[in-house]
Amino acid sequence: MRERLIDAQFQKSPLPVLRAARALRGMAAGEKLRVLATDPEALADFKDFCKTTGHALVAASESGGVFSFSLKVRATPP
Repeated sequence: MRERLIDAQFQKSPLPVLRAARALRGMAAGEKLRVLATDPEALADFKDFCKTTGHALVAASESGGVFSFSLKVRATPP
């Protein structure tokens, strides 16, 4: 299963999370989404988003000012 990618670099909070939320709505349970962002607020935003929605934040990393978030679609609707 391949991972979808959203490049949300240079977009301010909350746009990276909003774009991810829209993409996740059209994905099947268990699929993965990777989001690239440069806004440091994105880390807290994605943690809160996943806690609220039930999607899993599988990984979060930063390299050269670019944050990478890997999310997994929740198994069942909330």
